[in-house]
Amino acid sequence: MDFKQGAAIGIPYFTAYRALMHSARVKAGESVLVHGASGGVGLAACQIARAHGLKVLGTAGTEEGQNIVLKNGAHQAFNHREVNYVDKIKKYVGEKGIDVVIEMLANVNLSKDLSLLSCGGRVIIVGSRGPIEIVPRETMVKESSIIGVSLYSSTKEEFQQYAAALHAGMEIGWLKPVIGSQYPLEKVAQAHENIIYGSGTTGKMILLLQ
Repeated sequence: MDFKQGAAIGIPYFTAYRALMHSARVKAGESVLVHGASGGVGLAACQIARAHGLKVLGTAGTEEGQNIVLKNGAHQAFNHREVNYVDKIKKYVGEKGIDVVIEMLANVNLSKDLSLLSCGGRVIIVGSRGPIEIVPRETMVKESSIIGVSLYSSTKEEFQQYAAALHAGMEIGWLKPVIGSQYPLEKVAQAHENIIYGSGTTGKMILLLQ
């Protein structure tokens, strides 16, 4: 891998691995929806989930994003800007529902996630930008769980475990970072603004040292 790909591995892949393997405790054969799959963490989650035998669904906000999601491990992709996309997901997965949702924007999607879960399903919150109102009874009926993820809560031993697994992914070939926007270091402020106020990302944004 080149240095740009290397820069795109750290936080995205370690976070995605912790979300799937540590927090959700996924099992081969389960289904996972990566809600917001076209960014750095989302694409990493798709690749990891596919490599571990899961049925992978992903969402993105553009046709380009959907295509990238499909090329990086998802079996099916949906446009989360469409009004009825949740109904399309429900139709695709059937009555059972989805076992795990990896959620990138919980303040917008958490209520939808709960409606999509299977019995015993888990929503893993990777990102949120504000409050949201939910109906707790939805968790009662399905005995579902809402679990938050913080990479820096990992122990040294867990970091070593994740690193070993991801290194194996590089050797085998399923770990393939997707580079998104690139900025010179002097435009780091603009990069932050684009993340905060932009309409979505495709791949991992990186900074370049000249």
